[in-house]
Amino acid sequence: MLESPPPNFDQAVLPHLDVAYNLARWLMRNEQDAQDVAQEAYLRAFRFFPGFRGGDARAWLLKIVRNTCYTWLHVNRPMRDAAEFDEKLFAPDSPVPNPEQAVLQNDRDALVRRALESLPPNFREVIVLRELEGMSYREIADITGMPAGTVMSSLSRARGRLRQVLTALSSGHAVATSPRIAAMNA
Repeated sequence: MLESPPPNFDQAVLPHLDVAYNLARWLMRNEQDAQDVAQEAYLRAFRFFPGFRGGDARAWLLKIVRNTCYTWLHVNRPMRDAAEFDEKLFAPDSPVPNPEQAVLQNDRDALVRRALESLPPNFREVIVLRELEGMSYREIADITGMPAGTVMSSLSRARGRLRQVLTALSSGHAVATSPRIAAMNA
């Protein structure tokens, strides 16, 4: 039986450029910073690719992106969290809405964006990886370094908190947040 040759960087890592950038954009909350961090993460991935032992290249790359983001944030923005919500809630095959539906959808998008931005970074991170990037619990565990059971419980708590925030925002109430999260979002 012939062994397949190890993948090269272009084959294994480059297809995941969009996912890596999306995670960086979410965590950095700033377009330029996300571009810089994604570039730095790709340089790190390229430099350490000879040590890549195979497996899931996407999870390996996203772990590098995540660590690069948090390192950058720790140095450059102490006590601030990072996230940006820029996903569209329309499915690809959704019919084109009329103007009234478009306005209502934009309002819902803004509401969800505000709700997600109010979550603590660890909750926001697992929701982005699971719900927006469609990653498995195992992949999220590999990226974050958490056990799979912790990923599941974090997702459950994050979804519950997101539900609370959405309810409060949709009823016009202020979102209750800890003083630390308020300071981080300032």
